[in-house]
Amino acid sequence: MPGNDVVVKPRLPSEVWVLVVASFIIAIGFGIVAPVLPAYAKTFDVGTTAVSAIVSTFALVRLLFAPVSGRLVSRFGEPRTYVVGILIVAAGTAACGFATAYWQLLVFRSFAGVGSTMFTVAAVGLLIRITPAPMRGRASGLWATGFLLGNIGGPIVGAALVEVSVRLPFIAYAVALVIAALVVWWFLRRSTLVSLDRGVETESLTVGQAFSSPAYRAALASGFANGWAVFGVRISLVPLFVVEALHGSPALAGVSLSVFALGNASVLMVSGRLSDTLGRRPMAMAGLLVSAVGTIWLGFSTGVPWFLVASALAGVGAGLLNPPQNAVVADVIGAKAKGGPVLAAFQMVTDCGAIIGPLLAGVLVDHFSYPVAFTLTGAIMLVALVFWVVAPETLPRTGDEHVGEVVAGESGRLDEGPELPLGERVAGRPRQPGV
Repeated sequence: MPGNDVVVKPRLPSEVWVLVVASFIIAIGFGIVAPVLPAYAKTFDVGTTAVSAIVSTFALVRLLFAPVSGRLVSRFGEPRTYVVGILIVAAGTAACGFATAYWQLLVFRSFAGVGSTMFTVAAVGLLIRITPAPMRGRASGLWATGFLLGNIGGPIVGAALVEVSVRLPFIAYAVALVIAALVVWWFLRRSTLVSLDRGVETESLTVGQAFSSPAYRAALASGFANGWAVFGVRISLVPLFVVEALHGSPALAGVSLSVFALGNASVLMVSGRLSDTLGRRPMAMAGLLVSAVGTIWLGFSTGVPWFLVASALAGVGAGLLNPPQNAVVADVIGAKAKGGPVLAAFQMVTDCGAIIGPLLAGVLVDHFSYPVAFTLTGAIMLVALVFWVVAPETLPRTGDEHVGEVVAGESGRLDEGPELPLGERVAGRPRQPGV
């Protein structure tokens, strides 16, 4: 009725939910392979440094191909780049399962890195473009939660599959990737929101312009530290630490990665919501501090119970960090600018951490000890914390016009199931299944 103020709850575009489902499927497969990869590389009779090189080479290819991925997104659009990238990873991962020599595993894993950076840059770019600015933290948290929930169950499934064959997890991951590609293609193929900005001239934000922002520099610093610890050392050293230092089984390594993912997933949504209310900066600082403590604790663990507690704590820290960190990058780019190069630069810095971290940590383990390697990793996070101390807050206090708001009425709420983006409209709203 006239005069009555109706409070409309903020809604996320339903395309965000599509990305969440896809990230969950991808993560199931990634979690299956992660605890198996170091042990699989060891079967080719190589040392710890060579095992770490498998992880670092994957990140190196992502680093080198990131600028090309940004251009592919600009030319072909996010959905196409996303789907093709996933299929490339599927092909490379399946080939890893049939490798007969270490160099073959290295080549196939590197090929998968090409597709990995394609779908990562495409997914983040699409997430930024379709999400209203005041909800970027929540969208990032929801997207990351989908990935982490998959990571919780994935390592356990991988531990079961490796009992059948050490090569089987790679085939299972490839199948999961194909399913994820089909999900994204089917639900976004006629999405009006995804294609809303096509043909509209927008200003391009250069990396130099973004780098002039202290907030972006802080995001780069924490991205580097996060890549070093989470995407590098966690994958390459933690499974070996479990077997060599704690004298556990590869199955326990899978459990430890699941515990990390559980701690991460338990706070992602909370961190995303708080970063949209309290601000990006305090949540990022808290995440780095907790991550540093948990990571250092890992290296000094002498028993399985305390090791699992440290793994959960490190996961909580990573969960607190990711939503505000990604939201800051989105804030710097803005909704109306082309930020492919800026996104690529952020991804490249993260991959640099994932390259340097495992290699240097592997050398430290070979020449010193696991505690030294994990302590250095935690110290890198504390250095990144300094950048956030001097960074300004970027949380928008007023909602700017955004493409996501144009179709807000057709979106699923956070406390509801999402509507499917079929691309056909009835009375200004998308037609739903069965209508």
